[in-house]
Amino acid sequence: MDGTKTLAKPSVKPSTKPPQWWHVILLDDDDHTYEYVIRMLQEVFAFSKERGFEIARTVDGDGRAIICTVHRELAELRQEQIHAFGRDPSMRRSKGSMSAVLEPAEGGC
Repeated sequence: MDGTKTLAKPSVKPSTKPPQWWHVILLDDDDHTYEYVIRMLQEVFAFSKERGFEIARTVDGDGRAIICTVHRELAELRQEQIHAFGRDPSMRRSKGSMSAVLEPAEGGC
């Protein structure tokens, strides 16, 4: 023997389970304008003005809209960014940011 040691291979295989995907869902309220929603989506998600308008219309009509579907950590970051965006300066009654929730995506991407 030459004095070198070989390491035993681990008997447990690393998990290859795919990541869980999460929806970031924007919730409707009456304290933010379409312009606010569009600007927030442009700044936080880099969406086009047209895509922002589509989402604003969906939120207004359906009460909620899926903004994106991503892994948990990024979903939490996006939710925090929405919540930190601030009030709508064009509406006096607006006291703060819009609300967003996270929901597990069925079946993943």
